[in-house]
Amino acid sequence: MVASEWRDDRIGSALRGENPTVMRRLDAGFAVIGDVQFLPGYSVLLTDDPLVERLSELPRSRRTAFLEDMARLGEAVERACRRIESGFRRVNLEILGNADGFLHAHVWPRYDWEPGDLVRMPVWLYPREMWSAERHALGARHDPVREAIGQELDRLTG
Repeated sequence: MVASEWRDDRIGSALRGENPTVMRRLDAGFAVIGDVQFLPGYSVLLTDDPLVERLSELPRSRRTAFLEDMARLGEAVERACRRIESGFRRVNLEILGNADGFLHAHVWPRYDWEPGDLVRMPVWLYPREMWSAERHALGARHDPVREAIGQELDRLTG
């Protein structure tokens, strides 16, 4: 699969085993490492149903499973980043529906070293260039944090 094709169908490519950002399959979705890593450890929980756009569209049992997966991924990111990243502060969890037409949850680690004017603000207020700068693009240098999050997910699941 061409690199951009999986981005066009993140859930379908995860279901087919073709999404390279997938860290683990969870009960109601996929834990994936974020495309941008200006905050190391940024992760996303994707639903495993590409037709679901909103949390409210899931039956109650699947909704609960998705929220439990979100909490599990959040805890895994927290544990991993506390262990291997300097200045870890906390994790922010968000389910937004503004841009992508499928259910997903963002897991943002936050750090003491963030700029003072942004550290207490939503991540979405970071300058646009942070989102597209090559130096923040997901790459092999992020393998340690990715592996640490996967290990923590295994511990929390096992």
